[in-house]
Amino acid sequence: MTIVRRNALNTTVSPSVSSPETLTEKVIEAERMHDVLLLLQNLINSEEATVKLILDCLYDVGSVNLINQKLRVKPVNRVMKLIARMSKPVFRTLALNWFKKNCPQLITNWLHTQVTFESTKKKAPEVAVEVAELQPYPIPQRENLSQEIRNLRYQVRWLVGISIIAIAALGVTAIK
Repeated sequence: MTIVRRNALNTTVSPSVSSPETLTEKVIEAERMHDVLLLLQNLINSEEATVKLILDCLYDVGSVNLINQKLRVKPVNRVMKLIARMSKPVFRTLALNWFKKNCPQLITNWLHTQVTFESTKKKAPEVAVEVAELQPYPIPQRENLSQEIRNLRYQVRWLVGISIIAIAALGVTAIK
């Protein structure tokens, strides 16, 4: 058995409040950060068209890069890019709702970390974690897993082929 040292997950240590002055500063800081949150929410609501355009640009770039990375076969790649273009309105609606719900708080938290100016970074305590060494699969079990992987790859090829044919048939019927 091997022991590996790892940093603890919760590394923030809250400083003790020593005087009423620092307490009022913390209250004012919390109020101002809440104001930033409200301002960001207002900005997103008033500039919804701009947010939609930004999300559209990110979707265009991200979907093409993801498809190019995951699908190397040219015909499947082209079909998936067409599907990605058709699904853009659905993405825009879902992404806009997610953006309005989550981004003001995420941006506020990030901005707050930028203005805290903590000069002394507290070193995280190390935690000992026991890691058991893995034994390789026995040979018969390895062969069974290899055969199962081959079967799954075969099924995936069939599903991709059937999907391409179905999409092509759908496209032909939609054109007529």
